[in-house]
Amino acid sequence: MLCRRVYGADHDDPDPGLLLNRTYAELVGGPLDITGWTPDEVETGVALATELGQFGPDGRALYDPHPGEVRFLGPGVSCRFYHCGDTP
Repeated sequence: MLCRRVYGADHDDPDPGLLLNRTYAELVGGPLDITGWTPDEVETGVALATELGQFGPDGRALYDPHPGEVRFLGPGVSCRFYHCGDTP
């Protein structure tokens, strides 16, 4: 996981990986920086801009946590978000 690119990192960032003082949700395809998110925000999941989804460059990929899955607070990977569909 430490070699993966963080979602939202600049394409030319020389070090697009995880930072020790940040909190992440693991996504298929790379981690998402969720530093500062509240537990309620983590529970509702996220719609990420994507060029590769069902709806092309204007679409969003939807990710949600699984109910009852353990979540950790603080730096490091605290939870996993699972792809649950795409939206325009």
